[in-house]
Amino acid sequence: MYRPEIKVIDCTVRDGGLMNKWQFDDAFVKQVYESVAAAGVDYMEIGYLSSESAFPRSEYGAWKFCAEPDLKRIIGKEPKKIKFAAMADIGRIDFNDIPPADQSSLDMVRVACYAHQVDAAVELAHHVMDKGYEATINLMAVSTVTGRELNEALDDLGKSRVPVIYVVDSFGNYYQEDIEHLVHLYQEHLPGKTIGLHMHNNQQLAFANTIAGIIANANYLDATLYGFGRGAGNCPLELLLSFLKNPKFRVRPLVEAIDKVVLPWYRKIEWGYSVPYMISGTLNQHPREAMAKMDADHRDSVLEFYDRVASQPV
Repeated sequence: MYRPEIKVIDCTVRDGGLMNKWQFDDAFVKQVYESVAAAGVDYMEIGYLSSESAFPRSEYGAWKFCAEPDLKRIIGKEPKKIKFAAMADIGRIDFNDIPPADQSSLDMVRVACYAHQVDAAVELAHHVMDKGYEATINLMAVSTVTGRELNEALDDLGKSRVPVIYVVDSFGNYYQEDIEHLVHLYQEHLPGKTIGLHMHNNQQLAFANTIAGIIANANYLDATLYGFGRGAGNCPLELLLSFLKNPKFRVRPLVEAIDKVVLPWYRKIEWGYSVPYMISGTLNQHPREAMAKMDADHRDSVLEFYDRVASQPV
């Protein structure tokens, strides 16, 4: 699938950091940076933009904040090799804590919100655009809202200046036909805007659903090395680049990063498909209970987990 307008965003550090509070050393982040740049990836989402007044550095690593001195350490003395993105959650970043783009190594701010937060998300996205950044809005957990709520949220987003709006399968609940429907729905409500995809792998469908979205003409694609991400993880970046067939992409640098720095983390904090994550995905539930199960001493007693969460009211 070769389409030159497609942009690929690596989310390894940002999404993977949800598993360890972004406690990555510089060697890990530098290896991801060098590898995804060498692979021809368009953006590296290097972490979150968060206010340090809300999150103590004693508990969270540098990539919860993406402060300029930390970014400069990763870039080094040579020119930056890839565009940097950071995610901002509504209510977790003070507008005044975001420097103008000409004072930052970040190129893009991705605003994450729920349907009821669209007005605040547009305000934040417009704020960062006015400061010189590219911007997206990632509309989360849409599998939990009614059709009317989603349509209203999309209509509000359609009135904004934000050029890229994301379909996010937060709970890994969707199938191919759902993604096709949502991409077409977003296109209907958001004429002139680009649609993005961020898929989770609870049902081992993150890659397949990303392909479905590509075929439906989504052009901003999120993925992570070896699927590194919270719980069941994400669409694997190495699979995605192999599928896209764009001659600018190279897979070997990604395999090098997986070999050197990602697999060692996998041996310490396991992510990816498992029965508890499958259960949370099929039941359209937040993965927090499945994550707690995977961290428990009795993690292998999956029948008990199924009976307990399946009996909870929807």
